Amino acid sequence: MATMKDIAKLAGVSTSTVSHVINKTRYVSEEISERVNNAAKELNYYAPSALARSLKVKRTRTIGMLVTTSTNPFFGEVVKGVERSCYQQNYNLILCNTEGDNQRMKASIDTLLQKRVDGLLLMCSTLEGEHIAGLERSPDIPIVVMDWGPMSFECDKIQDNSYRGGYIAAKHLIESGHKAIGCITGPLSKHQAEYRFNGFTQALEEHHLPIQQNWIVEGDFECKGGYEALHKMYQQGPLPSALFVSNDMMAMGVINAANELGINIPEDLSIIGYDDIHIAQYMTPSLTTIHQPKYRLGQAAVDTLLKRLEKELTEPAVVQLEPTLVVRNSVMEK
Repeated sequence: MATMKDIAKLAGVSTSTVSHVINKTRYVSEEISERVNNAAKELNYYAPSALARSLKVKRTRTIGMLVTTSTNPFFGEVVKGVERSCYQQNYNLILCNTEGDNQRMKASIDTLLQKRVDGLLLMCSTLEGEHIAGLERSPDIPIVVMDWGPMSFECDKIQDNSYRGGYIAAKHLIESGHKAIGCITGPLSKHQAEYRFNGFTQALEEHHLPIQQNWIVEGDFECKGGYEALHKMYQQGPLPSALFVSNDMMAMGVINAANELGINIPEDLSIIGYDDIHIAQYMTPSLTTIHQPKYRLGQAAVDTLLKRLEKELTEPAVVQLEPTLVVRNSVMEK
């Protein structure tokens, strides 16, 4: 019966390279992989099944990810980063959507644990502050939480510096000459929305600009929330000259409402969004926004989880990604 040593000799590579190709434990170039696979075929080598390997090493090379379904393409762009990183590291990804339902969320966690995933990525704000029985019963499974607030269990965390992003957004409006500035926030019960709003108010206070309550409207991070928020602000009296809208999806709703109300953007109302989703550059006008590194957010989550699995981390890690300004056409200088 052929062994990995026999394959290595025939393919002209090391035994460890043969092991990586057959077990898919590390990236190996296509040319070398093809040589190894051809040698294995020629020698009639049969690799142990994935199930047998996982029982032996107590790893399934599978990661579970829990995400809240949303119309916001932000989530899809993050998942793309996760999926690509898993592929490059020869891991499988099981993706579960919660659709904002707590029972479905808990059922999905139970399913992922039953599938014996090696670790979990959680991007589901309905978990904020929750005690999840399934997770508490499995204290050894590594967990990386992505882009939202404090948790009741120990985990690693990847997050965007939302406070900094809100501050940059307001500062750009101020530096563009605006003094009458409003904000459509996300749901302020969520940490991302709260931090973005706090950064916004800090910039206004530093420049001694008033924060008028009738120019602050809470939204829901969805298009409809932005649409309804601008209508509400419009009904309360004269509009500011500029708005920080706390994500791009709400900014899209604001642009739609402005069109209905006969408000020209940016001539009558300047708008800056947040996230820099792919379609932001194709809005009319193209949206000035705060870029959140979504793809790197996904990559960083996978890298952190794998470091935890390899015991390279001993304390809970917090990886913070910094937002940047993307200037397009929705803000006019005064």
